Amino acid sequence: MKKILVTGGAGYIGSHTVVELQEAGYAPIIIDNFSNSEESALEGIAAILGKEIPCYRVDCTDAVAMRQVFEQEQDIQGVIHFAAYKAVGESVAEPLKYYHNNVGSLVALLQVMSEFNVYNLVFSSSCTVYGIPDKLPVTEQTPVQKANSPYGNTKKICEEILSDLAASGAEMNSIALRYFNPIGAHPSARIGELPLGVPSNLVPFITQTAIGIREQVTVFGSDYDTPDGTCIRDYVHVVDLAKAHVVAIDRLLEGKVDKLEFYNVGTGNGNTVLEAIQAFELATGVKLNYKIGPRRAGDVPKIYADVTKATEVLGFKTTSTLEEAMASAWKWQVSLKESTTEA
Repeated sequence: MKKILVTGGAGYIGSHTVVELQEAGYAPIIIDNFSNSEESALEGIAAILGKEIPCYRVDCTDAVAMRQVFEQEQDIQGVIHFAAYKAVGESVAEPLKYYHNNVGSLVALLQVMSEFNVYNLVFSSSCTVYGIPDKLPVTEQTPVQKANSPYGNTKKICEEILSDLAASGAEMNSIALRYFNPIGAHPSARIGELPLGVPSNLVPFITQTAIGIREQVTVFGSDYDTPDGTCIRDYVHVVDLAKAHVVAIDRLLEGKVDKLEFYNVGTGNGNTVLEAIQAFELATGVKLNYKIGPRRAGDVPKIYADVTKATEVLGFKTTSTLEEAMASAWKWQVSLKESTTEA
């Protein structure tokens, strides 16, 4: 089995990708410093797979510690790099923390990978690199714009680092996956989105409100140029997103990537925030307490993906509906409450 190192592998998208890698016949190895994840994710992964996955508690900005992992785990074939801070608001308040961690970790990782002759990388990028696009849906040729936050800028800078590395002729092949809005959880309800503190994403706020942890959901803005006045997003099931990483690793290890490729990973459909709430209510039968509030600074009014390239080149297409993703997110939230009650 080919070893794939997964940085941030105990996180939301990382944990689901570890499961899909193992089920696809790879041998994933997790690196995580647990600054933005919980060790309970490892138990969830083990419960799904029926085996424990090797995990190293390492900060990816620590090149010395990273080298030790590569030395111990001989013959790593590729790396999927998730490890990053991801809260937009926090990045505005603490930009240096974000630049040091998100950019510094990629630089350290690339240096260590080169030292150990590992030349296949999947990078976790974001649709935030498109800013507020002039035309929808966005394709991989849509111009990258000035980021709305230091978080978004770290993704843009990391993509530029990979582009510069490719242009230099260095022996490194990379795929940058530009995600849209990951939601949902594994159908087993053993792993899912586990925000620390108050959620910054819509769906965990919805599920926490529905179960009584939060009083209500605030919908930020109802006067956008959209069908119902609320923001439009491309909500992609996290299991679908995880499978896209497996397909990307397949392509890299098959030697089909010449230096650097970019792919949008979304459904290709845009849904408003109110449509997302309605999908949750339809999928679960739970009525949600929400209110309309003022616009939130930095929000992109509408964005969704053109997924033609991923479909035609990677052979990848999402399969889950918005309602299915919402149902899985709710099942995960209920399981969290049950496990807390039992404890």
